[in-house]
Order: sequence, then C-alpha cells, then structure tokens
Amino acid sequence: MTGTDPRTPLRVGLVGYGLAGSVFHAPLIAASEDLVLAAVTTGNPERAAEARAAHPGVRVAARPEELWERGASADLDLIVVASPNKTHVAVATAALEAGLPVVVDKPLAGTAAEARALAALAEERGLLLSVFQNRRWDADFRTLRRLLDEDALGEVQRFESRFERWRPRPKGGWRESGAPEEIGGLLYDLGSHVVDQALVLFGPVVSVYAESDVRRPGAEADDDTFLALTHANGVRSHLYVSATTAQLGPRFRVLGQRAGFVKYGLDPQEAALREGLRPEPGGVWGAEPEELWGRIGAGESPPTGGGTPVESLPGDYPAYYAAVAAAVRGTGENPVTAHEAAAALDVLEAARRSAREGILVKL
Repeated sequence: MTGTDPRTPLRVGLVGYGLAGSVFHAPLIAASEDLVLAAVTTGNPERAAEARAAHPGVRVAARPEELWERGASADLDLIVVASPNKTHVAVATAALEAGLPVVVDKPLAGTAAEARALAALAEERGLLLSVFQNRRWDADFRTLRRLLDEDALGEVQRFESRFERWRPRPKGGWRESGAPEEIGGLLYDLGSHVVDQALVLFGPVVSVYAESDVRRPGAEADDDTFLALTHANGVRSHLYVSATTAQLGPRFRVLGQRAGFVKYGLDPQEAALREGLRPEPGGVWGAEPEELWGRIGAGESPPTGGGTPVESLPGDYPAYYAAVAAAVRGTGENPVTAHEAAAALDVLEAARRSAREGILVKL
C-alpha cells in the first residue's frame, strides 16, 4: 500500500459524483495533505466532465468495479462510497472483499443488521470501515461538546436538536422517493445526523417514539418527522427533521440543571463547499460570525438578548479525513465506526416502526 509511508498521500477512489461526492467528499479529499483524489466513478457523462474539470488528472470510470478489478493495491489505498443509499452495502462489500479500506457516506445501510454484517466483514479482513458522519465536526456540535465537557450546564435533562428547512416543493430524485429500496426520506437522511449526535452526546437509547408525515403535495417520502428518545442515563432527546418548516427553530436547545444553551443557524461549512470554497492548510475554515454564536444562561430568552454569547469553535470537516488517513496507516483510531452507525440505525428502525404503528418502541 502506497499510504504506509506517511509522506505519501493515500490514493482515494470515490464512488459517486452527485451531491455527496462532488460537494462534500471530493473537495475534502482534494484539500487533505494526507490524501489524493485518484479516481472517480460515475455513469453520468456531465458529472464525469465536471469531475475532470474540478480535479485535473483524476481517472474517471463508469463502474465501481473498475476501481479494484486490477487488484486491491494496484491503484488505490482507500474507497469512499458516496453513491445513492441503496448501493452502499453492495459497493462497500465488494470493496472490502477486494481488500480495500472503505469510507461510506451515511446512512451506512438500510438496517442495523446489514451494518453489523459489514462491520464483521471489515473486521474479518482487518480493514478500516468508517462512516462519514460529518456533522460531528460542525461548529455548533463541537462547541456544545466543549460545554458539556466543562459541565457548564449542569446535569442535562433535555436535548433538543432541529435540522429544519423550508422547501415547500419536492425536488424529486431518489432522496425523496417513497420506494423502500431507495432508503429515501428525511428520517434516514437528516435523521442519521441528529440521532448520531444525540448518541455521541448522551449514550445508548432505551426507548423511541416518533411521528413521521408526508406533508407536501406530490411528496412520496417523509418530509416532517419528530423523534423522542429516552437515553439510558435519563436524558430525553427531542429531534426534529423537516423540509416544511416556514419558521426555523433553534438548531440546539440544551437544558441543564444550572443553565441552558441555545444555538440558531446551521454550520457554515456546507454552504462554503457549495460555493466552491475549499479548506486550506493554515487557512481560516468553518468559523461562524459572532451573530450566530449560541448563548448560555438561565431564566432568559436568547432571541431577545438574554444569556451570554459563547464563541463557536470552528467547524472542522477536514479533521474527519485526517483521522481516516491516520486509521488506514495504523497510527490513529477510526473516527466513526460501523458499530456506532448500527446503533444509530437501531434507533432509526425503531422510529420508523413507532411512527407506523403509533407506539413507543423499547430497545
């Protein structure tokens, strides 16, 4: 493997060049000193041309199998799966069986059982299998983790997290498809983020209640979903994901015994990547303007100026791929394991059942 020498970047093959591949993975891989984007697969001629223009010298293939059919280490050191959700398990399985470490965009699979089977395969082969849960490196989430580490709020009683949008008309495509095999809808899309964050902060969940609706005319998959989680430690997480929110709520509202923390606005990294901005070594990246900082206090309302501003730590998506590179080389830990992804899928599956049957699901 070329990447065993820390001075030589790992050669990455990216499967898929849609939204996830072109906006998130390719730019972050290309910006990393530890990685080089060596190959991209897409069957779409326009996306192939876009990949070549954005990443001169990249090899473009029509099928994922072309990346490893000449031998696991002949051309590449790492595969990143950013293709549609329904392909994640099959592509990751093939890459692992070819002897290549793998990163898979969330959700890792459609079921927790599939995720655990992939984890077992990776462990059997002695290969890295990591899941791209980039929202662990959002500015607001990093700031909240710091506050909790400092015990700034006291014992947390309730965690509210909202990933809301105002998109009154469906955009179409597989992400909004109602076909079960597509694994579309917001529960598995944005829900994968908010559930993962809740588990990272407050640990295992013992019960799940959910309400899931299809609100927009012409929509096929859930576009307005609420989850209520009870964690083993007693914290209750209330999680909202929606495309139908005309007035957006706080991204986080965290209530502790001594104080609360309220934060509005989304991390700026996705918007920056969409605009074509790229992280650079030593440059400023992921910083939030002061007007978007969260506020901490008790008995006050942040929207009317109550509480004390808390400077946001900068968002740091590049840290994920730096950690992946270290893990592939054997010098660091897997930043997001398949077992962690499976635990989140346990919650998502329970939420789907709860919403369908109108019941509280015990885990």
